[in-house]
Amino acid sequence: MELLSILLEASAAAGWAGVGAGIAAVGAGIGIGRIGGSGLESIARQPESVGDIRANMILAAALIEGVALFAVIVCLLVVL
Repeated sequence: MELLSILLEASAAAGWAGVGAGIAAVGAGIGIGRIGGSGLESIARQPESVGDIRANMILAAALIEGVALFAVIVCLLVVL
């Protein structure tokens, strides 16, 4: 009986960890999409600064992706 309760608690934690990982991934996708959209709008307004805008977009997207990966790993480590 005790093993069953331990397994049920672990499965509940795994479910919430999956929800947390999904929220982190969706949030990162939304953030990177907004960066891309805003970057394209700013390039359309000032085409001469395309190099600086592109570099800043890539840097911001990489930082967001790194934070999202960290959040997913933390959520998955909660299960262990």
